[in-house]
Amino acid sequence: MTGTVYTETTIYSPPEAFVSEAPYQIAIVTLENGTRVTGRVKGERVAIDDRVDVSEDRSGVAMFTRMA
Repeated sequence: MTGTVYTETTIYSPPEAFVSEAPYQIAIVTLENGTRVTGRVKGERVAIDDRVDVSEDRSGVAMFTRMA
């Protein structure tokens, strides 16, 4: 599943359960069918209008990776 980054932000002060992973980036992505999904960015940072792929589903959370 692929899509385009609608917006993104970096989390520096996460909830206690995710403190060891900070900072991390999250994004809202518009999928090809027009649906918007919120998920985490894995690997290389993304910017608005970047193309991304859903690389995995981690406990119900979409993990996006930037497409080349």
